[in-house]
Amino acid sequence: MRNNARGCAAGRARAWLSALALCAMAVAPAAAQLARKPSYYQQQNPPQAEGPAAQGMPRAAVPGSLPALRQRADFDALARVYDAGTPMQLAHVLFVVDRQARPVRTYYVDTPRYQLHVRFVRDTGLSPRAGKREIDRNYLVADRRFLFGTLSWQQNIGSFTYEFWEGDRLTAALLRQADAQVKASFFAPVKFKTNSTLHDRVAQEAGVDFVSQAALIRAQPFLPLNLGTATGRVRIVDGAAGLGALRPDDIAVLREVPLGLPPVAGVLTERPSTALSHVNLLAKGWGIPNAYVRDAAAVLEAHAGQWVALKVAASGYQVRRLTAEEIAALPPRAVRTASTGATLGAAQATRPDLREDRLLPLASLRARNSAQCGTKAANLGALQAARIPGTSVPDGFCIPFAHYDRFMRAHGLAERIARMQQQPGFASDPTIRQQALAQLREEIAQWPVDAGTAASWRAAWQAQLGGGGVFVRSSANSEDLPGFSGAGLYTTVPNVRSGDALERAVKTVWASVFNPEAWEARGAAGFGAQSVLMGVFVQAAIDATNAGVMITRDPFDAGHAHTTYISAKRGIGIRVVEGQRVAEQVMYSRSSKAIQVLSRSAEATSLQLDKDGGVKEVPVEVGRAVLTDELVVRLATVGAAVKRRFNGVDQDIEWATVGDRIVLLQARPYVERR
Repeated sequence: MRNNARGCAAGRARAWLSALALCAMAVAPAAAQLARKPSYYQQQNPPQAEGPAAQGMPRAAVPGSLPALRQRADFDALARVYDAGTPMQLAHVLFVVDRQARPVRTYYVDTPRYQLHVRFVRDTGLSPRAGKREIDRNYLVADRRFLFGTLSWQQNIGSFTYEFWEGDRLTAALLRQADAQVKASFFAPVKFKTNSTLHDRVAQEAGVDFVSQAALIRAQPFLPLNLGTATGRVRIVDGAAGLGALRPDDIAVLREVPLGLPPVAGVLTERPSTALSHVNLLAKGWGIPNAYVRDAAAVLEAHAGQWVALKVAASGYQVRRLTAEEIAALPPRAVRTASTGATLGAAQATRPDLREDRLLPLASLRARNSAQCGTKAANLGALQAARIPGTSVPDGFCIPFAHYDRFMRAHGLAERIARMQQQPGFASDPTIRQQALAQLREEIAQWPVDAGTAASWRAAWQAQLGGGGVFVRSSANSEDLPGFSGAGLYTTVPNVRSGDALERAVKTVWASVFNPEAWEARGAAGFGAQSVLMGVFVQAAIDATNAGVMITRDPFDAGHAHTTYISAKRGIGIRVVEGQRVAEQVMYSRSSKAIQVLSRSAEATSLQLDKDGGVKEVPVEVGRAVLTDELVVRLATVGAAVKRRFNGVDQDIEWATVGDRIVLLQARPYVERR
C-alpha cells in the first residue's frame, strides 16, 4: 500500500501507520464540515484545544482513562472540543473496548492527552509494541482485539452519539458488543451514529438504534458551500421576481434557491442546496462566499439594507456591520469584488474559427474543434473517442459558430446590441436591463433562418439521429472554460421531436446568449458583449433512469483528491443542477472504500421524456435510495477515467443511467477560485 502520510494536513508522517490508518484515508472533509464528526483524519491530526473541564484543572489531575462516565462532569473532564462557540461545536471523547480482556473492558480516554487511540493502547501498556498490521486489524477484521470509537455530544439534535471511522469494517456482532458496552457505562441515552452505507446496513442487521450522518446534516443550522469574505449591502430576496434588483455589491439573502443569479458580493440561502447547484457553481466562479443558514432572512433582518462584512468559514459565518468610515473607504462598485477586493481581469473566450460551416458529427469532434463548436461539444467528442469501459455518449452533431455568426449578422445583431446599451438606465438599472434583454430574445426567436441552413439541420437530424427526440444544447465559446464554467447560464431545450421544433429550439439556444444571468455573469467575468458566439449541440435524447453530477475530488477540500462527490436524482437530471431541490449526495473514498451519504432525495416525482415532446413529471417511490453502493463505485471509477482523459484536471461531470448503462453527458474543468 502507498504511504500517504506526507500529504497529511499536519505534515506529521508516522511510519507505523499503514495507508489504511493515514489522514489521506480518513473521512471526507466535506462530511467533517457538514456533520462535524471527529473523523479518523482529525484523530490523526488533532487540534490543540482541550475539553472545558480539563482546561480548568491541571492536566495531571485528569485521569488517563475512566471505565465509565457516570455524570456529565466525567465526560467534560476527558473531552476535546472542536470549533468551540460555533454552530459546529463538537465535544467528544475517544473510547477503546478491549475485547480480549476478561471481562471485556471499556476505556474512556483522556482525549486531549492521548489524542489517538493507538497512542493510548501503546502508552498505557495495553498493546505496547503494536505495529501497523496489528493496528489495522482493529479496523478491518471481525476477529480484532480492540474497538476504537468516539463518543460525542451532538448539540444540534441534543443527544450523545458514538461512532467509528467510516472505513471500519464493522460486523453486526461487533456493533452489538460495542452498543452494550457503551450503554452499560454511560450516564445518558446514546445512539450509534453511522458514517457509511456499510454502517447503516450493519446497524439494521444488529437491531441497534442509530442516527445517520444525513440526519445530522439535516439538523445543521449552517452549511458552508463556498468559503470566503465579502463586503456588501444586505438584500433579502423573497422570490425569483426580486433577483433582477440585485446589484454586484449586494449580499443576497435568498429564501429560495434560484435557477440563476446575477453577480453579487455574497450569498446566504434559507434552503439547503448542493455543491453542484448552478448558484454555488456561479459563486465559486466569482470567488464569493456562499452558505446555507437556517432562517437566514429572519436572522439577518436587522441588517437589511445595511453595509456589512460577511465571512463564511468551515466552522461558521460572521456578519459585522460596517462603520461609516469603512463604508466611505469602499472602492467604487465597478472595481469592487468579493473575497479579495481585487479587480477581475477580462476572461478569455475561446477564439472562434468561423471558416468551418459544416455540421460536425460527434464522432469527428476532438479538443481542437472547440474553436468551431465550443468546449462542451468538443469534450463530448473526446469522451466518446476515449471509449471508457461501461459508458456511452449519446450521438449528436454540432451546429458550428459560423451558423450563429451568419444568422446574427444577417439580422444586424451588433447594431441592435448597440441601440440596446444606449437606452436610458440600461447600464445602471437591472430591471430596465432585464426588460431590454427579454425583448431582444423575443426578436431573435422571430427572425427567420435561411431556408438552406434550416434544411441542413433537418437533414442531419433525420440521417444521423433517425428523426428521434433530441436535446438541443448550448456549446458557447464562453462556457466550460478553466476559471469560468458558465453553468446554468444558457438554455437547453429538451426532447425536441419535429423539424419545425428543431429550428425553434436552435434559435432559443442562440437567444439564450442574452439571458439576464448570462449577460451579468459574462460582464462580471470580463467578457465583451460582442465576444460571445453560440454553438449548438443536437444530441439524441435518453430517458434516464437516474441522473446527476459528480466531481472527481472533494469540492469542500482540495487536499482530498481521493474522494469523489456525487449528486443524483431519479429521471432526467435537470433538477440536479438547478439546485432547487436537494439531491441525493454521497462521498466515495477510493482509499477507505467507504460510501458516506450526505443526503437522500425525498422527491415524490421525477422528470421523464414525454412522447409528445418535452418532459413530464411522473410519480416515484418516496424513500428509495437513488444510488446503490455498486453504482457509486462504478461512477467513481468512470470519473477517475474521465479525469485521466483530460490530463489529470479535476472534472465536473454530468452523467445518467439507462438501465445498467452509464451515459456521459458533459465534462468540464471543475472551477475552484478562492
